[in-house]
Amino acid sequence: MTTTIRDRTHHDLNPCADVLAQVHEHDGYPVNWPAAPDAWLTPPALLHAWVAELHGTLTGHIGLSRSDPGDAAPGLWSARTGASPDATAVISRLFVAPAARGHRIGAALMTRATAQARTRGLHPVLDVVATDTAAAALYERLGWQLLGTVNQQWSPTQTVAVHCYAAP
Repeated sequence: MTTTIRDRTHHDLNPCADVLAQVHEHDGYPVNWPAAPDAWLTPPALLHAWVAELHGTLTGHIGLSRSDPGDAAPGLWSARTGASPDATAVISRLFVAPAARGHRIGAALMTRATAQARTRGLHPVLDVVATDTAAAALYERLGWQLLGTVNQQWSPTQTVAVHCYAAP
């Protein structure tokens, strides 16, 4: 097995969107398919993003962002620790191609993003849809702590339960 984690480049956006489509079809992530996947992968608060390659094929993605108003985990972490939500970095847009699972790619991507957050002096947190039990199991295996579960209003007709985690 040869897995490489590297900085995402602009040229990776189309292959990332292709993998994201596979993940959406297989797992329903993201819950709501974005109208512009490349824009979804590059939110305004993005600090850094990485991709994973297995045997030279792009198989995964992760991003690290500043908190935005839609993120619940920074507020819960702040309430628990007394630190400012601005002291957090949000791990997001994590996905691994269904055919590439079982190679610890998700864990490797999490390790890279967590290390970068700490290098920046920020505490890593994340939100995950409560129904995404495989992702929650990964975070818990990696020692992340469940801060709580909140309901978020994603649209006038869509309320979603979201688990919020903080890195150990």
